[in-house]
Amino acid sequence: MEVTTRLTWNEEKSLQKLLGNVSLSLLYKSSVHGFSIGDLLQRCSHQGPTVTIIHSQSNIFGVFMLEHYPKSCEDSEEPKLSFCFLFPKGNNTTEIPTFFFNRPPIITDEELSFYFCASESFNLSTRSKQLYINSSIHEKFQVNSRHKYSECEVFRVEGINNPGNIQRIKEVTQHRKNLLTDLRTYKPIADLVPEIRILLLGPIGSGKSSFLNSVKSVFQGHVTHQAITGSDITGITEQFRIYSIKDREYGTSLPFTFCDSMGLAEKEGVGLCVDDIPHILKGCVPDRYQFNPHKPITPNHPDFITSPSPKERIHCVVYVFDINSINEISSKMVSKFKRIQKEVLNYGIAHVALLTKVNNCSEVLQENLLNMNRSTTYQSQIVNVNKMLGIPLPNILVVGNYASEWELDPLKDVLILSTLRQMLRATDDSLEDLPLEKTDEITRTLQLCM
Repeated sequence: MEVTTRLTWNEEKSLQKLLGNVSLSLLYKSSVHGFSIGDLLQRCSHQGPTVTIIHSQSNIFGVFMLEHYPKSCEDSEEPKLSFCFLFPKGNNTTEIPTFFFNRPPIITDEELSFYFCASESFNLSTRSKQLYINSSIHEKFQVNSRHKYSECEVFRVEGINNPGNIQRIKEVTQHRKNLLTDLRTYKPIADLVPEIRILLLGPIGSGKSSFLNSVKSVFQGHVTHQAITGSDITGITEQFRIYSIKDREYGTSLPFTFCDSMGLAEKEGVGLCVDDIPHILKGCVPDRYQFNPHKPITPNHPDFITSPSPKERIHCVVYVFDINSINEISSKMVSKFKRIQKEVLNYGIAHVALLTKVNNCSEVLQENLLNMNRSTTYQSQIVNVNKMLGIPLPNILVVGNYASEWELDPLKDVLILSTLRQMLRATDDSLEDLPLEKTDEITRTLQLCM
């Protein structure tokens, strides 16, 4: 009788996609071949690359090994691009792995243990039919540390002639981790302000709120949609909103905030009133101010901030554009942006451009993930923005937002985090370039506010 996997069709396809569109051949199924470690090793040792699947009640855990299963500890080799991963049962979206082995597996008569560092392990106990996951691993996966499992399956992974895809997963994961560390430890230069305030400006439907949601999603560890998004021709955002960025892992707020604004429109009386922008830049507009496309805010407004502190001012302006519509921007809209750009330059505020809604994130980054690929299919749009606003090419950033996805994608995270880091670097350059008398003024104002 043919032995078949417990994975659903969608789950199996997700697994194949994760490993680079490979083929899977079932070697071992515990309910058929026996639950002991000896039964597993007898059928799986020296079979080449394998993936071990452990079925619990609510999740599917997996361990991929590029090298073969050893017969014993003495036969174990140093791991090569091996990792663990998780996806919920019934979900066809796999979470790209974040934990890689750095030690060979340890094998006893009753237990198989995969180690990620000296004290972090992923242990399969056949005697109790339990899966034990140590601290940071189960915290990252947001699951319990102990799971009763009903089935263990091992597949031979066929079609990995070149492990480049697995290597790419490891590089993306490590680069994402490095970016998160950089941003979590970021402090504004020279302590001129306690946090950086970033203003998002762009045409209606350009992806301003979606980018904000995307940044929040990465630091929350799951896709979130706090800022309302949509495609209404008059815009969805009608208020001036200030959003802090919370880091779920450490329970702290990061030293940068985003200001979301009403979208700009070509037609007068629709969208954000350009005359509101100088007041926004100076920090005079309060959180949740209701925009009026026909009438800008004035000092007579009851909530107008007459003496904003340095931390209430805008420190970086991000011009947000839909990358697929750059070549269709009208001359009237270009004139509106040049008018805004003049105000931004007058105040000495950092500014970058953000092109959203890319279809393929892997096209945008170079192989080393450190720079944007200048041969990208979006090069003409990048050049157009450079000509339109005079923004240096390194400060024209490209990103894919989380719009309809349910799960995070590490490559998309790398783009989001890279663009955020570049915004902060541009802001630091701008603050450092302030005249000495201006920095002294900011310092005195901060001291008065303390």
